[in-house]
Amino acid sequence: MINIGCHLSISNGFEAIGKQALEIGANTFQFFTRNPRGGAARKIDRADANALRELMRTNGFSQILAHAPYTMNLCSSKAETREFAFNTLTDDLERMEYLPGNLYNFHPGSHTGQGVEIGIKQITDALNNAMFAQMNTTVLLETMAGKGTEVGGRFEELAEIISRVKYNEKIGVCLDTCHVFDAGYDIVNHFDEVLEEFDRMIGLDRLKAVHLNDSMNYLGCHKDRHQKIGEGAIGLRAFEKIINYEYINKLPMLLETPNDIDGYAKEIKLLKGIAQ
Repeated sequence: MINIGCHLSISNGFEAIGKQALEIGANTFQFFTRNPRGGAARKIDRADANALRELMRTNGFSQILAHAPYTMNLCSSKAETREFAFNTLTDDLERMEYLPGNLYNFHPGSHTGQGVEIGIKQITDALNNAMFAQMNTTVLLETMAGKGTEVGGRFEELAEIISRVKYNEKIGVCLDTCHVFDAGYDIVNHFDEVLEEFDRMIGLDRLKAVHLNDSMNYLGCHKDRHQKIGEGAIGLRAFEKIINYEYINKLPMLLETPNDIDGYAKEIKLLKGIAQ
């Protein structure tokens, strides 16, 4: 059985989101830690968090994934933006301890003209100051499309960040299928080779989650436009191979396609139907 889910809102609380996941046939899910455009996070109810943990335990959920807000840019050229990002990261990692043993994913950020090397240094400095020895969360760097001044559009850049992180055992990667395709990695015709390159550069053991998204654009476009599964340039046949790949089929796989809740339910059913 594959571990498949989608992005859901925690507006009604943790237990409610777990029940909603079950209703659409999911056994994992992703949620924003706060408004995706930034702002304060809602107060966590410990009893509600514990209720979700019990629901996950009794229903065989895989790890779930918390996603940082899109405005969290640890390598901006603006000091105030970096400060906001660091405060958000620090707060989120502390809050994740209410749901121990799960995953926290973020976009590495955009260096906004400073250059990749400075961007990587700022990202790793922030991680080394926010992560702590006792944390029970694995922090994930997301593969990016390489749009504009984004850091993380190449595996080498993610590998460099990881190599500089102090709590190295607590960091991994979330592979976004739309992003890597738009970045120029041909996962349609050469998926095995792409994973071999990932393994050489980063290590396959660092791959902890997958975002399943088709792409509205062509290979190497650097545009980052998600499409519904099977309706874009990646196509359903490629996703059949991806979800059945021996290592990946054990990981949490999350949909971020342009869908409502009924659309997600249909995609989850579709992917379960082609899982071997």
